Amino acid sequence: MAKETSERTFWGRLASWGPYHALMHLATASPRRQFLILAAFPILWILTQHLGPMLQMLRVSLTDAYPVAPGVEQHFTLENYARFFGDSIFWQPFFRTLIFAGVFTFCTLVLTYPVAYFLARHVSRKNQMLFLLLLLIPFWVGEIVRTYAIMILLGNTGAVNLALKTLGLIDRPIPFMYTSFSMGVGIVYLTALYMLLPLYSALEKLPKSMNEAAADLGAGAWTRFRRVSLPLTIEGISSGCTLVFLISTGFYATPVLLGGPSTTVFAETIAGFFHVAGDEWPTGAAFATIMFMAALIITTVFQKLMNSLRKGDKK
Repeated sequence: MAKETSERTFWGRLASWGPYHALMHLATASPRRQFLILAAFPILWILTQHLGPMLQMLRVSLTDAYPVAPGVEQHFTLENYARFFGDSIFWQPFFRTLIFAGVFTFCTLVLTYPVAYFLARHVSRKNQMLFLLLLLIPFWVGEIVRTYAIMILLGNTGAVNLALKTLGLIDRPIPFMYTSFSMGVGIVYLTALYMLLPLYSALEKLPKSMNEAAADLGAGAWTRFRRVSLPLTIEGISSGCTLVFLISTGFYATPVLLGGPSTTVFAETIAGFFHVAGDEWPTGAAFATIMFMAALIITTVFQKLMNSLRKGDKK
């Protein structure tokens, strides 16, 4: 009790202290100043932890050597980018990555939309947080552990093959592993959360009265979904697809563990340059920049397309 009284006395004295009061008044004098103070740390974090490394990668991609050996002069060059455009051997994993990312994003959307719809529209509000928590539990485990779980599930002696054999559907194990299927299952599993949450957020905001009104006007279940629910959740679909696509283009460990020679993605090509001693780091940085810019352009076009669809629905 005495400790709480002394703490209240301390903070009371601090609040009435002239310099402190003047400083607080200066900091909160205008809404703009309040915003700058609140946003200072997030902006600093973005600049140092996100934008900074990207700019450094861009700088390295424009050099002929990195790290620079003692006594060696570093020169700026565009040869690292020319290497990608001049050698078609790098194009296959590059376009394969973009195609895989697009297909896996669509699969994730198709698989998670019904889950988000059921959770937002058919589960009582008091139980929604419990269901969300149950869905989030697997994501408390690291990416590598979850990838190994998929390997155990799809292996020749894994749960899927054992179940199919027990049911008498197969005589020999189906080789699921080290194919585009196993890699797709792993990536969809790892990115499902990033699709589920934006979809749930968009669906949860929809008033149920709109579907009820459509039903009263004679619209069936499919018509209500196609004409009411789906158009009003375009924003959630756009956000979820953008997140999943960008994340899918950068996966490295999962394609290495679950994929095979025919599923090599561009991240593995990039990593190969960083694993080699010598002056290959600038090439790897250039290829990473190309992948980032390509993914950014695709998502920008996708966002504009979705925005136009949303504006068309509003009209």
